[in-house]
Amino acid sequence: MSFRAAAERLGAKLKAVLPKHWDGRECITSMRDQGCRNWKQMEWMGFYFQFLCETKLVDLMQVPGPRYGKTGFDGFYEIPWDFKAHAMNTSSHEIVVNDSEATSLAIGQYGAVGLILALGKVVYNDEPRTFQAWHQKLKGAKSKYMMANEKRGAWSRLRKVSFDLQQVSFIRLTDKTLVKCGSFQTDFRNSNGRPRRPKVLINLERLKEETVYFVEF
Repeated sequence: MSFRAAAERLGAKLKAVLPKHWDGRECITSMRDQGCRNWKQMEWMGFYFQFLCETKLVDLMQVPGPRYGKTGFDGFYEIPWDFKAHAMNTSSHEIVVNDSEATSLAIGQYGAVGLILALGKVVYNDEPRTFQAWHQKLKGAKSKYMMANEKRGAWSRLRKVSFDLQQVSFIRLTDKTLVKCGSFQTDFRNSNGRPRRPKVLINLERLKEETVYFVEF
């Protein structure tokens, strides 16, 4: 099956089942109540889309997808796929995808990997950060990571409160694509001092031909 044919089939299913408006409180509560381990994550939008794809596409694709070392893909349907969400009303159109080595190995095995990308408009937390306070209260005690950040005075980003889905794009990544992609985490280190594995960094404005198919909402 061609990439286009696979994308059309997956797109038709998502078009039929995805909600257009995602309220942060409702999404986080839904993930918690349905046993999704990522409901405490700050970037709930991406994890909620991953959760939706894992539950709504399970009759079409294998979930989760194949693993390469310690890195796994979100699903498999003809090729490995990852699920991501991105705000359209932002100045940055760069998206961190998956582990660089795993992506290269998957492309070597299957010829390509796919990205299912939800695009929409977000609303951010107000200045008093009421959404952030609500989420923290729901989670309970602060994590060691949060306490460490507060101790060193790290800047805290405004949280996304809601997301209005506009489009789901199906992007095909190949060796040719990787040549024009950047790398993320190259100079980053974990808390134990070990370097983090670099990840593929894509710029949507440079991947026009790789965006093979999309559905609008």
